[in-house]
Amino acid sequence: MLRVLLVDDEALARARLRALLDELSLAEAGAALEVGEAANAVQAMERLQHAAWDVLLLDIQMPGLNGLQLAERLRHWPSDWPAPPALVFVTAHTAHALAAFELQAIDYLTKPVRRERLQQALVKAARWRQAAGQAAGQVVGQSAAGAAAAVAAADGAAGSAPPLVLAPAPLPEALTIHDRGGLVRVPLADILYVKAECKYLTVRTAAQSYLYEGALNELEQTHPERWLRIHRNALVARHRVRALEKAGAHSGYDEPEGWWLRLDAVPEALAVSRRQLPLVRELLNGSRPQAAADKPAGPGAGSG
Repeated sequence: MLRVLLVDDEALARARLRALLDELSLAEAGAALEVGEAANAVQAMERLQHAAWDVLLLDIQMPGLNGLQLAERLRHWPSDWPAPPALVFVTAHTAHALAAFELQAIDYLTKPVRRERLQQALVKAARWRQAAGQAAGQVVGQSAAGAAAAVAAADGAAGSAPPLVLAPAPLPEALTIHDRGGLVRVPLADILYVKAECKYLTVRTAAQSYLYEGALNELEQTHPERWLRIHRNALVARHRVRALEKAGAHSGYDEPEGWWLRLDAVPEALAVSRRQLPLVRELLNGSRPQAAADKPAGPGAGSG
């Protein structure tokens, strides 16, 4: 059961979202859906303190506390409340996307919401719930009644934020990528490989590819346990390596002669350099590869 709370001051907007949710099948959403509604931030906090909701579909422009202000307060989660929900903004305004992701939103949908995008957001939310689970129960804070009263007071008086000092439940690590005029948060766990091409990195998931302005070296150094460098211009997710193959004139493969790596969930093969070949073999043999890397190739590959 995936419990979804709609927070929007417009009844018609809530009805449209509910209709889209009703169209999602069990298989598509990954879970059966239960839907609730709140017309403002105060109602949302009251519902959140008394029951566990998995996903918050949150509008931005609302009277009193707007969606961004509510999200800021939700970062300080009382330990005696149910587990915090995954936060998905649903708004007609694209300008707030960066602020939304800084508030730990897992997705940002623009109105009118497409059914496919809503489905993707729910899948992300289900994964986030699995990863974040009981993280909120590990912090200590004030009572639920005190927190709800502080939010209600701020809503009525447009005063300062309530003095909550709790830590937010952590989001799974992700890259925030500019895509089609907006921003999308791509969890590192979904990335199969990253490849330097010209001035950008190609970030590949099972579903699609993104262009990302970053450096291979930075990703490799920040998360060495996640990546295996197979070439000076490519990192792959260690847990998605499937096979190492030799290509040649009579091998039957389309790739040029040399060694090529196959990954789960994508058809393309990736070239393996001679220098990195022993590390790939060690990984496939079940031993723990030692850190090694080719020098970066061009500006997209890293800074040195």
